[in-house]
This record gives sequence, C-alpha cells and structure tokens, in this order.
Amino acid sequence: MTTADALTLRFEGPAPEVALSKDIIRRGLMVAPVLIAIGAVIWGADGAWSSAFAIAIVLTNFALAAALIAGAAKISVGLMMGATLFGYLIRLGLIFLAVWFVKDAGWISFPALGSAIIVTHLGLLFWEMKYVALSLSQPGLKTDIPQIDRNATN
Repeated sequence: MTTADALTLRFEGPAPEVALSKDIIRRGLMVAPVLIAIGAVIWGADGAWSSAFAIAIVLTNFALAAALIAGAAKISVGLMMGATLFGYLIRLGLIFLAVWFVKDAGWISFPALGSAIIVTHLGLLFWEMKYVALSLSQPGLKTDIPQIDRNATN
C-alpha cells in the first residue's frame, strides 16, 4: 500500500469520536447546574448567565469536533487529518466569535466566562479519560469485557 493509497483510504463502521462526544456532552449537562451555581455565587446573576453561555460553547465545540472528524473519516484519511487540524483552528475561531459577539452585552462577566470555558473544557476531558478504552483494537468508550486471567490453567 502506497502513501497515496493510505490517504484515500476511508473508515467504515461506527465512529468512536461520536460516542465519546455524546458521553462528554451527557456529563457536561450533568455538571452544568453546579457550574452555573458556582458562577452565580462568585459573580452574581451575570456570572450565572456567563457560565451557562460558556458551557453551551464548550459542549457545542465537542459536538462539532466529533461531527467534523467522523464525517471526514468516511471520505478519506487525508481529509480526516485536515479536518482534525484545520477543524481545531476553525473551532477556536468560532469560540472567539461567540465571545466577541457578546463582549458588549450587559449580562456578560468575562472572569466567569473565561473561567467556565477553561474549567469545563479541561474538567470534562479529564473526567472522560476514566471511561476511554486506550486500545486500537476497540477504540472509544470502555466496554464491560471481562479480563483474561493469564495465570489460569485450562
């Protein structure tokens, strides 16, 4: 197989990034009320609205990342690599635009918004690490596969 053949290869079957993204979004929705409450306690009502907006930005970012990669992987590996790299840059630009459009809004609290974006992104990624199968044979979320006891005799 040549390099050109490898780049035009496409992936068939389920996309593990979509399953991971759905799991991250589910966890994000679970902790959203807590993060919004923390924003409200520290920065008041503006902090609560800003935290909610930040959480929406982060969850949309994860969903968009998975959709870009999964969609591109069905076309070719080369396009998937490009979508991963340039999709990251595009998503950073979209986050910038989302913040830029609300910069003059009366309800925005930049410390709350920035803190919530950073904490939500990193917190959800670190939380998800516990549930990811780090295996190329079965990528995605861990399944309940019993472990093989290699010391057992038949």
